[in-house]
Amino acid sequence: MVKRSKVRVLIAKPGLDGHDRGAKVIARALRDAGFEVIYTGIRQTPEQIAESVVQEDIDVLGLSILSGAHMVLIPKILKLLGEKGIKANEDVLVLAGGIIPPDDAQELEKMGVGRVFGPGSPIEEIIGFIDETVPKLKKFRGES
Repeated sequence: MVKRSKVRVLIAKPGLDGHDRGAKVIARALRDAGFEVIYTGIRQTPEQIAESVVQEDIDVLGLSILSGAHMVLIPKILKLLGEKGIKANEDVLVLAGGIIPPDDAQELEKMGVGRVFGPGSPIEEIIGFIDETVPKLKKFRGES
């Protein structure tokens, strides 16, 4: 198990969605659980998010989307990360949350999102998934 204080988490709100209560709750809960958490604020472009992942040496990227634009924004972010040499779930664990229908969630997971968490997902489940998955990232296996 990787020490949580060594895991850097970026919580981002891509697109024009201005509702960030859920993102703030998750950010605070992860911080309280011992992770180092950065919250970007609302209305971030995919380019800003990808650049923040690089600049902040992020291990976990949490994307919160309530606008319905998840099938446009998340693939764009994954593409931009790839262009920067960052592979989802090898270099950075990518998580998504918000109002995402199950069929879309499955498609996003096929594209490289590690897990999609819907409204009401228990924080313990999110933390457990991060604890289980982060040690498998290249950086924590000593392959970076």
